Amino acid sequence: MSILFKIITNLNPSSFLKTRLFNSNNGEQPLLCSFVNNEDEEELEDFEMDFRQGNGWKKSEDFEDIIMNETENVNGLKEYSWPNGKKKKYPACSYVQRRLETGLNWITAALFIIADMAGGGVVAIPIALLNSGLLIGSLSILFIGTAFCYTAHILGENWMTMCRRWPEVYGREHCRKPYPEMAFRALGERARFLTSCTLNVMLFGVSVVYLLLAAKITSELWASFSPSHSFGPCVMTLILAGALLPVTFLKSPQDFWWAVVSAMLTTCLAVFIILLGTLLDLPKCSSFAKQPNFTFNNYFLSIGIFFFAFGGHGVFPTIQHDMRRPRNFTRSSLFAFIAVAAMYIPLSYFGYFVYGDSLQESIISSIQTSILQQLANLLIALHCILTITIVINPLNQEVEHFIDIPHRNNFKIILQNFLTDFCWQRVIIRTFVMLAVVFIALTVPSFGPILNLMGGTCVSLISAVMPCLFYLYLHASEDKSNPKSKLEKDLPINDRPVTFINVIKRTPKYTLLINISVIVISILCGIAATNSAFLELSTSRFSGPCYLSLSSENNKIINSVQSLHCCGTFRNISRWPDKFQCPSYEPPN
Repeated sequence: MSILFKIITNLNPSSFLKTRLFNSNNGEQPLLCSFVNNEDEEELEDFEMDFRQGNGWKKSEDFEDIIMNETENVNGLKEYSWPNGKKKKYPACSYVQRRLETGLNWITAALFIIADMAGGGVVAIPIALLNSGLLIGSLSILFIGTAFCYTAHILGENWMTMCRRWPEVYGREHCRKPYPEMAFRALGERARFLTSCTLNVMLFGVSVVYLLLAAKITSELWASFSPSHSFGPCVMTLILAGALLPVTFLKSPQDFWWAVVSAMLTTCLAVFIILLGTLLDLPKCSSFAKQPNFTFNNYFLSIGIFFFAFGGHGVFPTIQHDMRRPRNFTRSSLFAFIAVAAMYIPLSYFGYFVYGDSLQESIISSIQTSILQQLANLLIALHCILTITIVINPLNQEVEHFIDIPHRNNFKIILQNFLTDFCWQRVIIRTFVMLAVVFIALTVPSFGPILNLMGGTCVSLISAVMPCLFYLYLHASEDKSNPKSKLEKDLPINDRPVTFINVIKRTPKYTLLINISVIVISILCGIAATNSAFLELSTSRFSGPCYLSLSSENNKIINSVQSLHCCGTFRNISRWPDKFQCPSYEPPN
């Protein structure tokens, strides 16, 4: 620290507050957190946004301990005296102290984003490239990946703008629904309601899809090791949901960073194993690979998969909200998108050139080395299980905010101080949400075409359209804000709404062009993908609900081992002709 804030050692420490000062060197407002250094009763105090930049404050990248003298004035108010004689008053706070000391760093936040996006995209995006064609599919991956990385960046900019303009609202307390709050500050109450509904539908659907995928893979793996004691997908859905429920009780992403790191590692290992299995099949299958003819219906279905593979923006504000330095979110998102693209691109091209039109739902099913196929499926199943804890968390917090349950109620479980902010209401609410996810999963156990539908509707809105709209309106409305209004807790922004004409006038032309282009293209592609998904739904055959067919084959594993899909146009080429007989194949009409 500057000598101005050096530690005063010749005074009685009991009359001082231990204070931690954080200043940024990129223009972000300085934060000051102080607390009484008392092991028996640690009293946390609040922070203050000092809007007078510079003013003798050292710009540093980390915390340093300083000491302030505490006195009381004639009115009984506490004053803290700095070594240079300045006096400042600070209100009380605990959340900021916790976030700044235990929040996510930018690398961990990047792992959250990777775990959120990858997984389902790893197994499905090769099919999307095959159906969209090599050239058009490659351009689509490049454009959608770049556009969604940009929208992740502006989501981070939106949150930093909100923290700067309304620090008393978004800096002092834990915000359970940062994305809908972003909509409210940009476009008002109706936008907040629409965003909440869209976000909740998307997160709920993704949770169902991941639970179904994990249950299907796990049941098949269990049957391959223990054919006489197998569980069907329906029973496995209940088992996995029950095992996962306690983890969903954790408050926010910073409480289960270990799950995110594990999910990311399982995905990376799965990608490596899939690539290894594909390389082993290359000499036998590549010469028989044939690519299907291009059709617009298949292409727009692929667009839905591309959207889903690069989506996940619904939880990005929650991740940024729990970062130690939220301004570094752009760094996290850029790293995450590069890492995800590095997984998707080789998988897509290897699947395209090695297997061709013999690819089915998942590229893993085309791998002809049984042990590699099972291991890859196991890792993807683990990824899905762990990712549910990420995607279901914002949904849980939204429901808790709607019902208005307290953040804490002195309710502690587990022997350690692991769950510091906990209450019994959270157990009930989050159990109910998990039961709802399980009910839908048991009702519609075949969810493939619905994934395409979600990609064309909810994901396109949450990941592309809404971030651009909120960015344009938030920054256009900032021009007419004054310092006093920025500190008001319930700023009536709708009393002076920003019109579209204001947005056009106040936004730089190149920024306006980029955002409008992303919005228009995403809407058009989303409409086309949704239409194709509905056509696919109308021709798909779904198995009946699990609870209506408890004694049917739906709850049993028919084959004791997973099926190996042969390659070639007629799916009759195998690396193991003496040990494995290709299943019969009927070409589509």
